[in-house]
Amino acid sequence: MKQSYGVSPIGFVRSCFKEKFAIPRQPQLAPAARGVMELVPPFDQGGAVQGLEQVSHVWLLFLFHEALEEKPRLKVRPPRLGGNQTMGVFATRATHRPNGIGQSVVKLERVEPGRLWLSGIDLLDGTPVLDIKPYVPYADIVVEASNDMAAAAPELIPVYWDESALLQARQHALRLSEPLVELIEQCLTQDPRPAYQVPAPERRYGAQFWDLDVRWHYPQTGQIRVLEVVPAAV
Repeated sequence: MKQSYGVSPIGFVRSCFKEKFAIPRQPQLAPAARGVMELVPPFDQGGAVQGLEQVSHVWLLFLFHEALEEKPRLKVRPPRLGGNQTMGVFATRATHRPNGIGQSVVKLERVEPGRLWLSGIDLLDGTPVLDIKPYVPYADIVVEASNDMAAAAPELIPVYWDESALLQARQHALRLSEPLVELIEQCLTQDPRPAYQVPAPERRYGAQFWDLDVRWHYPQTGQIRVLEVVPAAV
């Protein structure tokens, strides 16, 4: 007998990432990426998070709320493979999931009634969270585990700054009380553009971090230069 199941968010993430482009493709790749998970009633009471102060990291089960689809995909094009090679959806962590569910292990910086302060996130602002589970090192670390498709972290490329852009970033970092320079470098060094693109030196790319537009280009192959960090257009 076919049954119907429903789930509801227990909270939402307020994140430094305001758009999908330039979000790290896995958690923990940008330790400076921070946000706050705000729990909704009745989970916003202190009793729901009692004991989490003893935990350094948590698993978040969430919805890819901007990638939900009515028709499930059997194959996807993982960014890790350049975006031009197909793979079975269950062999990847692509955002296009049958039920739109994602999971991330993130660092728990601080616990308050109704709020969890997080770092190392890879979550878009407004992400609905379905559940929280404590990370258990002895059970969650599988020493002999392997994944031939993603055996190592992505190769990093150097990030350089125009002097004026670095000054802008430092000024806004003070205003936000956030490690903005580190956040930008940690995200861009992973090269957010599709792997199959070979950008012309004059082409500009951009993404929004917090309330700022960050723009950069590729002056030569394998190199990024940050051009400006300015308030995002309203």
